[in-house]
Amino acid sequence: MTSGRPATVRFAVVGNPGNRRVDLFADAVRAAGLPGPRVVPWADVLRDGGADFAPEEVVRLDSPGEDAHVDRLLRGTDDPTRVEGSARWYTTFTSALRGLRGGRRLDDPDDLAVLFDKRRCHAVLAAAGVPVPASPTSGPGAPPVRGWEDVRTLMREHRMPRLFVKLAHGSSASGVLAVESAGGGRIRATTSVELAPDGRLFNSLRIRRYTDERRIAAVVDALAPDGLHLERWLPKASQRGRAADLRVVVVDGRATHAVVRTSTAPLTNLHLGGRRGDLDEARAAVASAGARWTDVLAVCERAAACFPRTLCVGVDLLPAIGWRRVAVGEVNAFGDLLPRLTGLPGSGAEGRDTYAAQVTAALRRHGSTSAPGPPDPQDADDPNRPNDPHGKHHPLHPHDTRTGSAHAIA
Repeated sequence: MTSGRPATVRFAVVGNPGNRRVDLFADAVRAAGLPGPRVVPWADVLRDGGADFAPEEVVRLDSPGEDAHVDRLLRGTDDPTRVEGSARWYTTFTSALRGLRGGRRLDDPDDLAVLFDKRRCHAVLAAAGVPVPASPTSGPGAPPVRGWEDVRTLMREHRMPRLFVKLAHGSSASGVLAVESAGGGRIRATTSVELAPDGRLFNSLRIRRYTDERRIAAVVDALAPDGLHLERWLPKASQRGRAADLRVVVVDGRATHAVVRTSTAPLTNLHLGGRRGDLDEARAAVASAGARWTDVLAVCERAAACFPRTLCVGVDLLPAIGWRRVAVGEVNAFGDLLPRLTGLPGSGAEGRDTYAAQVTAALRRHGSTSAPGPPDPQDADDPNRPNDPHGKHHPLHPHDTRTGSAHAIA
């Protein structure tokens, strides 16, 4: 055990009490033989402008979602189904992060500020050589998207007849439109956004398709004040006749869990009617295409390595038609909610869910001899150095310095 680390640790989690995410993490902490974590409610953090943690507390941040009161504090709306307000959500959330003091953090405020801005995140990934869909709105020098006319202009200038329009600070497919144009000026948008007669926008669990360009323009114009990000629509691989992508969880630099998501629509989110696919079948398809599954996972690890001071991220991976090439669609700070899913073979997380894997990694990183499972041989003496699955040190500030390239499969 490295000197300077406490022999035991206590966990704390900033979350919404009673939320399933908080409960699942607490279960994992207790299963490791430790007392349940101290839960610091997001509502208190937002009300008080922050929170304090003891030096021995290992602090995990969990999603502030699924709580109407917290959502109202973040977005300033009384209706949690409303789409608008994501820019205010981002400003309030990142301000709250700066008010968290002390403890040993499993999530880095600067990392999270990038992860929750799709324009900045895309630019960081691209600069690090991670394969991503082309985007005209990536990075600080990109043009703003003020409404539908700007979208139309960028589609034409960048030869992108099919693209995704995303809220810059959105999550869970909120405000996402899959837009495709055809001959004769025809256009269609597939989205979960419901446009009310009074012009307000609501999240719906039903996928709908708009073919009237005036209605599409009304949706985009209403979304634009919150900030928009555009990405080329990459045709995805299929599984049993359904479009397929993957959510891959990366814990402490290692891809530990993966699930295939399939849908008949461009949006594969499980809450929008997507279904879990067959991971073994996906691995076989990758092998049949002449690629390697380890390289697929390595692309996800390269994406996570851009955020080395954040213990866990969920990577949305887009396999191209034929399963030979992949790209990273998004990197999610709270992308670990995959109940009952156990770790990938050879990942070091076999038999553990995503939360147990994080507890193990946190204990390994922050100093408890009771950490379940064998220690990672790549764990160095410096408790702040993240594991690098490719045997190199990544800079502690990857948003300023980036090296390396994606694997050949990209």
